[in-house]
Amino acid sequence: MSASTATLHADALPAGEDRVGAFLPGPRVEVAGATEGPLAGLTFAVKDVLDVAGVVTGNGHPAWARTHAPAAAHAAAVQRALDAGARLVGKTISDELAYSLTGENVHYGTPLNSAAPERVPGGSSSGSAAAVAAGLVDFALGSDCGGSVRVPASYCGLLGLRPTHGRVPAAGIAPFAPSFDCVGWFARDPAVFAAVGRVLLGEDGPVALPRRLLVATDAFALLSDDVRAALAPALARVERAVAPAEGVVLAPEGLAAWSAAFRALQAAEIWQSVGPWVEAVRPEFGPGVAERFAAAARLDPAVVEAARPVRRAVVARTSSLLAEGTVLVLPTTPRSAPLKGSAAADTEVTYRHLAMNLLCTAGLAGLPQVSLPLAQVEGAPLGLSLVGRHGSDLELVTLATAICAA
Repeated sequence: MSASTATLHADALPAGEDRVGAFLPGPRVEVAGATEGPLAGLTFAVKDVLDVAGVVTGNGHPAWARTHAPAAAHAAAVQRALDAGARLVGKTISDELAYSLTGENVHYGTPLNSAAPERVPGGSSSGSAAAVAAGLVDFALGSDCGGSVRVPASYCGLLGLRPTHGRVPAAGIAPFAPSFDCVGWFARDPAVFAAVGRVLLGEDGPVALPRRLLVATDAFALLSDDVRAALAPALARVERAVAPAEGVVLAPEGLAAWSAAFRALQAAEIWQSVGPWVEAVRPEFGPGVAERFAAAARLDPAVVEAARPVRRAVVARTSSLLAEGTVLVLPTTPRSAPLKGSAAADTEVTYRHLAMNLLCTAGLAGLPQVSLPLAQVEGAPLGLSLVGRHGSDLELVTLATAICAA
């Protein structure tokens, strides 16, 4: 179908009010999908970093929305979903300029995590995950640079995929860190997750499922005993679907070294993309986000250059491990979602750095990673992740669907 312009409705949700604060304040954006297609009858929401024709992309900040014009066309991923018959029923809250992992936005509020209401939903695709977890939509689109699909998926008990870098077109996404940015998606139902995957990936047909399973022992070593115990049955479930796991050290140089390289490279790209706007507009940022932008502004170029060979080493290491038919398993996040209102020093610094030790691999190597809602700890969801070789997205989606539907 053509890129029809959005219409605004006081309430476009079939289920009624937005009871979890997932959608942007104000009139709801709605775009009808094609009359038929593999996603016909499904509703979806879009993180407010992805363009919808005729609507300003707010990028998680009112100052950004105020200084940008309405989008001329739908983002490529939005158009694919519409062409497949899905109906767009709203744009969802994002963390400020997508530079956080908590889901607490000082301007728009914190969407409710229906799976753990006293805890944050995770960011930066917080609204998209919250809308799916609450059953307001069948699926939702998000973006993932450092973990912004994987983290909310883990916290909210959802399936969520960060695709191979570039596998889903990123056209129509707000600028951030181009060599890391991916468009991903969330779903509760495995069959819906798979159907959306086939549409967004532009790929269908049978695939050979992985028959070799590697476990990143250094990643699991970062966890507390109770989190490891909580993930043990989930790991056994994956083994039954693939093969008995073989332990490997993922990062010989240390996951902390990989994470530090990721932070430097990501910050450099972010400042190049949005630094001129930040300096010109001087927007107000919330805790954690403000400090990260300040650090990006003064980043030493020598640190960035030193990170580049680390990235090449990560690519080489993961390529050697992930031969055809092989999948790697590791925790999505080091624990369940932090409690709402936790000290910024804990959630935005200490915990963020620990989480990035687990999240950085897929970003540095451009690999697909799916978070599976297979565990709980302290009564809250906890994801287990599968990482595949470059381009194995449909294999991961199919495997994830089989595991979660079993």
